[in-house]
Amino acid sequence: MNRDGDGFMVVAAEYAADCEALHAVCEQVFVRGQQVPPALERDGRDADCRHVLARDANGAAIGTGRLSPEGRIGRMAVLPAWRHRGVGAEMLATLVAQARDADLAAVTLHAQVDALAFYRRHGFVEVGDRFVEAGIVHQGMRRRLAGPQPVVDREGAVAATVAIVAGARRRLWIHTRELDPGLYDHPQVLEALRALATRGGGVEIQVLLHDAAAPQRAHAPLLSLAQRLPSIFAFREVDDPVDRAYVAAFVTSDGGGYYHRGLGHRFDGETETAAPARARQLADAFRPVWERSRPVGELRALGL
Repeated sequence: MNRDGDGFMVVAAEYAADCEALHAVCEQVFVRGQQVPPALERDGRDADCRHVLARDANGAAIGTGRLSPEGRIGRMAVLPAWRHRGVGAEMLATLVAQARDADLAAVTLHAQVDALAFYRRHGFVEVGDRFVEAGIVHQGMRRRLAGPQPVVDREGAVAATVAIVAGARRRLWIHTRELDPGLYDHPQVLEALRALATRGGGVEIQVLLHDAAAPQRAHAPLLSLAQRLPSIFAFREVDDPVDRAYVAAFVTSDGGGYYHRGLGHRFDGETETAAPARARQLADAFRPVWERSRPVGELRALGL
């Protein structure tokens, strides 16, 4: 059972007892809202699947989702009045937890293209080409549940970074050579960092650079964001020759997620959104380097 401060609850549903509520939400969202044929919405598999149900404070059904025996997440639906309030995120997290309980190695789903950013934030990566399903363009996505997920390109790097930032509680550690053009200046990454930095509650974001002058010359957008929030962002530049020889890069958080690249000038690497031991290991490696590195106070004074 999951609760949220916005007045809703997500619970594991029993299809026999909750089928009426589950179908009512799906009918409103898919059949009426998106004109999906009723025959496609009810495919005869519901009795074999696990389901989650979101209810408001009065007990009314406001969201649904299901997990098939082979690990396919589907029927993710939230009533319009409850969108962008965390309902979908809670339902997805509950379904992923159910998949882990079932010892599944991975989960898959077919995402509508306008929901890709949502699923990327939760560790899903695109698989294959886009296709049309029920008259709507979809993209296959997958998330590994056991072990790290490979990152192979810039798009995957952006998705992994957004997921790690979104999963942070109060601390985020970034080790980068020069703010990685194409990654830390990407609009999705900047928005995730802005959302974390303005959340409140004592958030701290530490950025360890190998070349502090490079992002200054490039007028990196992250520096402008950091200048507006100087109590949240702190920058240092590695100074010790041993630290400067370190070729990897990573971002990790106190939320248990990390994205690590063995070669810091490349995007390919590995990521996990729920690997607290590995995340702590990277954070523990970061701290002593941070302490012996040079504070980059000049970044606060940039007139960007």
